[in-house]
Order: sequence, then structure tokens, then C-alpha cells
Amino acid sequence: MILLTVVYEDEKEDIVNELNEVKRHFEEKNVFIGISESINEKIHFIKIFCDDEIDNKIINKFNLYIASILYKVVINEFCYDEIQKFLNDTYFFLKYEEMSDIVAKSLKILRNEEVEFDDDMIYYINKKNNIINKIKKCIEENNEINIEGFITFRMKELTADLEGIVSKVVEKYMIEKEYDEFIKLLKYFVDVQESKIEEINIIIQQDSRYLIQDKDGNDIMKEILSDLSDAKYNGAVSIEDLIISGLITYCPQKIIIHCRNNCINKEIINTIKKVFEDKVSFCDDCKMCKKIKTTVKI
Repeated sequence: MILLTVVYEDEKEDIVNELNEVKRHFEEKNVFIGISESINEKIHFIKIFCDDEIDNKIINKFNLYIASILYKVVINEFCYDEIQKFLNDTYFFLKYEEMSDIVAKSLKILRNEEVEFDDDMIYYINKKNNIINKIKKCIEENNEINIEGFITFRMKELTADLEGIVSKVVEKYMIEKEYDEFIKLLKYFVDVQESKIEEINIIIQQDSRYLIQDKDGNDIMKEILSDLSDAKYNGAVSIEDLIISGLITYCPQKIIIHCRNNCINKEIINTIKKVFEDKVSFCDDCKMCKKIKTTVKI
């Protein structure tokens, strides 16, 4: 029983190696698959067959494995030019260096080389699964798949998902670029003004609320925020933004952040660290920190 014939023109050792891995996987499940390869005028024909009748569940699993292999071929042989073309047509305002960064990031995501798990990763995974399922559907419709023919005639079916991934990468790239410019601006403000206070302690309680104290332990939250207009303190701006604005205004010589693990919004800590750099230190073991740790959370 022939399960599938794979046809390709150029030498593709990776495909043969991956097919042998699939063969070994099924053998471990007591399902024995044969692979034979022939070459006719530089065109490779790989026939994948099974002597025994196998149920639809195994065939479905086999098709998914093959689709995953073909997905890698598509990404490696097609996507660089397609991503570059999409960027040139849609995001032509980007600089050459920016486009290069986005292409590299997009390919890293498509090749499953991105290890940083963030809020966008679920979106990327769904898009990649869509691509693999579309390739799988093509395999199910035919008992023979020509890789070059698939790339030539069926890639349009995958374009929307590919472009969705690239657009998401561009969106995140632009947000990070704007954030970096924002940090540079804040650092400039810090560098050009004199310090109005020696030390500020930011204490993060178990419920993530903030206390702000001077070096003598006096509560200066209201004082820090008093220079900010009431319009800003009406809920439209987060408390984290207000604290950062207060720090910029007072420009302390030293900032100590206590119990940072209690902070839900990690961005405030990253921003303070990037803006004030070596003026920032962290504490987790002073008398105040120990008291917070032993407080029963209600």
C-alpha cells in the first residue's frame, strides 16, 4: 500500500533524513513503513509505503508528520523572498537595516527557533499550525506531491498566514523601537537636570501596591506625585506611569526597589532600570522586605 509519493528536483538530503526519522518513529509503534527512492533525469521520486493495512488514525498522524517536513522545506526555500517582497510592498517606509532585522526575526519564528515565549507566541503558533494543516490537506487530496509544483501553484493558500506572522513581527518591532526612543528621551531629561532628592525607596507589597519612602522611611508618595496635575491622576494614566514621571521630576541619586517579585507590572521595573541605570539597586532581605514577606496576604 503506497501512502505517498514525494517528487522533487534538487537534492534534498534533509527530506530523506526526516523521512527516516518518521519511519523509525512508526516502527517504535509497531507500524512498519518502507521508503524507496529512484531518480529519473535528475528528478527524485520517493515512495512511502506500508505492507499492512493501517487505520485512519495512523494515516492522519502520518500525513501530519509529512506536512511538518514539507513545512520546513517551504520555509527554507521560499519564505525569505516572499517575506522580503511583502515588506517591500507593504512596509516600504522601513529602512534596509530594519527590514533585515524583521526578516531574520520572522524566519526565526517560522523555523521554531524563537525560544522567548510572550503574548504573541500563541498567535504565531496558530498561524504556523494553519500553514501545516493546509499542507496536510493537500497531501490528503493527492497520493503524490511535487514539492516544486506545490511551491509554485499552492503557495498562495499559505500567503495570508505568512503575512500575518510578518505583520505581527513588524508591529512588535515598531512598538519596541518607539519604546527605545521613549527611554532615550527620559534618560536625556534625567541627565540634564539636578537631583532633588538623595534616595527613593520603592516598596512593592504582596498585593502589588506601591509605597514610596525617602532614606529616613518617610512616606513621600503624595509628595512625589504632587507636582503632577490632577488631570493625570484621574485613572487615565496608570500609577506606574505616574511613579516614573515622579522619579523623572525628582531625579534621585539612588533608587532602591524592594520586593520586586511582588510586582505584577514588570515593565515599570525594566523602565526604571533602563532610565536610571546604575542608580538603581534591588533589595530583598532588609528588615522592611522581611516584614512584607511575613505579612499574611488577604
